[in-house]
Amino acid sequence: MGECTIDHSLEDVQVKLQAQEEYLPNNLKDGLNHFLKRELTQVILNDVFHLLKKYDLASEEEREERNKKLADLIQ
Repeated sequence: MGECTIDHSLEDVQVKLQAQEEYLPNNLKDGLNHFLKRELTQVILNDVFHLLKKYDLASEEEREERNKKLADLIQ
């Protein structure tokens, strides 16, 4: 899978988070909602977007890996 060259806006990330909220652990969902209120770089917005993309379709192992990456970002 190639690297995405599209820059995702804050709104894109917020919409993606809303779409995946029911699948995320509560601590990550709450943490991400708070985290997205900060001023974030484009790189971070893109990273969060791609960690959330198709989260609902990811295997349990893949979700755990994404959860760790998301937790590391928001701390």
